Amino acid sequence: MGWTDERVELLKKLWAEGLSASQIAAELGGITRNAVIGKVHRLGLSGRAKSPSAAAARPRKARTASPVMRVSRPVSRGNTALAHAYEVEIEQEPAFLDNVIPLGQRRTILELNESTCRWPVGDPSSTDFYFCGGHAMPALSYCAYHCRIAYQPPSDRRRDRRVKS
Repeated sequence: MGWTDERVELLKKLWAEGLSASQIAAELGGITRNAVIGKVHRLGLSGRAKSPSAAAARPRKARTASPVMRVSRPVSRGNTALAHAYEVEIEQEPAFLDNVIPLGQRRTILELNESTCRWPVGDPSSTDFYFCGGHAMPALSYCAYHCRIAYQPPSDRRRDRRVKS
């Protein structure tokens, strides 16, 4: 059903009385609430004044001044019954030494392929920018070292985020 002059006048009258778009659509019949909203917008009918209760801003709750202390807990996974029975020495990799990429291994974007590490190094807008170029892990984009940086379990990322803040 289209918008006849009579229906437009009825729409204006009902809108001025404060009926909602859904109520007007039901009253007119054969149109949707969205059609009423669209027609009101095209006619440029004024928006309705909000009730005083809706216009007044609600007071905000006061924040407590007590600081929150966060304590990190050790992460334990799997069976921990024998966790202390064996001492395992984990060899820490020196971050700075592993991050040094030999000149012959460095690649430009044009030299990259499926078997080279695509880890970007430096600022892309500088002339010193390059990619790692090491041997990429099978079906991955990075070498073993850069895979350990890029693909961290979610729990490790959350722990690192807590330590920084």
